[in-house]
Amino acid sequence: MVLASALGLAQNTASLEDGIQAILHRPEFRHARFGAEFRALDTGQPIYRMNEQQFFVPGSTTKLLTEGTALSLLGPDHRFHTRVYRTGSIDSSGILDGNLVLVASGDPNLSNRLQPDGTLAFQNVDHSYDSMPGSAVVPGDPLAAIRDLASQVAKSGIKRVNGRVLVDISLFPQGTRELGTGVVISPIIVNDNVIDLVITPSTEGSAPQIKTSPQTAYLQLNNQIKTGAPGSKIALRIAADVAGPEGMHTVTVSGSVPAGPPIHRTYRVPEPSVFAQTTFMEALRELGVAVSANSTAPDSVRTEVADHVSAPFREEVKVTLKVSQNLHASMTPYLLGATVGADHDHPLQSGFDAEREFLQSAGLDISGASQSDGAGGDAFYTPAFMVEYLVYMSKQPALFPVFYNALPILGKDGTLYDIQPNSPAAGHVHAKTGTYGTADLLNHSTMVTGKGIAGYIDRKDGRRLAFAAYINMVDGDPETIAHRVGDALGEIAALAYGADR
Repeated sequence: MVLASALGLAQNTASLEDGIQAILHRPEFRHARFGAEFRALDTGQPIYRMNEQQFFVPGSTTKLLTEGTALSLLGPDHRFHTRVYRTGSIDSSGILDGNLVLVASGDPNLSNRLQPDGTLAFQNVDHSYDSMPGSAVVPGDPLAAIRDLASQVAKSGIKRVNGRVLVDISLFPQGTRELGTGVVISPIIVNDNVIDLVITPSTEGSAPQIKTSPQTAYLQLNNQIKTGAPGSKIALRIAADVAGPEGMHTVTVSGSVPAGPPIHRTYRVPEPSVFAQTTFMEALRELGVAVSANSTAPDSVRTEVADHVSAPFREEVKVTLKVSQNLHASMTPYLLGATVGADHDHPLQSGFDAEREFLQSAGLDISGASQSDGAGGDAFYTPAFMVEYLVYMSKQPALFPVFYNALPILGKDGTLYDIQPNSPAAGHVHAKTGTYGTADLLNHSTMVTGKGIAGYIDRKDGRRLAFAAYINMVDGDPETIAHRVGDALGEIAALAYGADR
């Protein structure tokens, strides 16, 4: 169904409809499902609708709901405090007769993202998406936050810990792997719960060099990779992953990489709390704080000795939406359940209960929404619901500028940096993308089960639209099909930008 607004928009609705139909008639979309709604914010009237009441696989456009809910419930100025406590007393020589306890707060950015000006840095293709072209690490020390805590401990006068270094993850349980990248969800998140591997190929037939970041005893690599011919396929796998008695991992990596430039991959940390504990102990020892780790002292009264303060939550929302950071979004319902819902045992359900209450208080018809994870691996929305939600967010004066500025910008940054970069609409569409797919072994291809874009278009006539568009079920070349579908959706957004008044 296609609608025109009451303000003389029939002619541009027709051009938008014609442009969309021309895109949908391309051969790659002959079996696809399409749904969309475009709505003018000044009048509240839709200018284009198609299958707007049907459910679609939304992919990471789901993060609009997750992050908007968290932004509303926690507030844009919320800060995480990751604290270290001591139990027991410190004698005159600096010996702590007790434990050090690092208490997880749910801060997703215990990493090198935090900049001196208080902002959080990001790369357009996040390091967690290590197999995607352009995947890159934010420059700097991935243990910067951990070293900050260790430095504060050393300055408190502690020179030796006769007990142990512990990590308190009682905020919510760890262990579930998020559905997109397989990274473990936890209330303690160091370097996005991954260890980055930079594989530098050597001469053909010989082993490449592998550098890990951070370098830590938590991970020991057994390198069985061979360098292949230039242009050959990357074929890497973990042949073995053996955990030692202290939780350290010896990992055997095998396969081949083509001769040429370095290749970035990540190791998904299986136990984030042990990873945090290990790197924190190593940072303490580097500063001259000895840790015996021989016994655990009683957990008596805790005294604070360190506090790492995060950037304001507005910055975390920006990182998660700009780069579509799956772990950050996936842990957010757990965080809301544990904090807003005060439920540390069943935080996921409690988190979604808090989201449901928020959406209902906003007056939204949630029969058009289905969600069971924070990132979009298990969610369904109608275009009409998504647009209604975006309209609601646009009417929140204290939150909308943060929400709007956190979105990727067409042709400029985030997950839209390479979509329609030469279009007149580049820079004028702020929107979240989403992708979900599965291997099609029968056809040696990939089935894009869900591809979407949703957000705001600042048209060339000065009017602003809220919109959501989805293309589901497109099969094609594994190397190119997701980007081709994404570019088609960007092209549709560009059409709406350029329609004449």
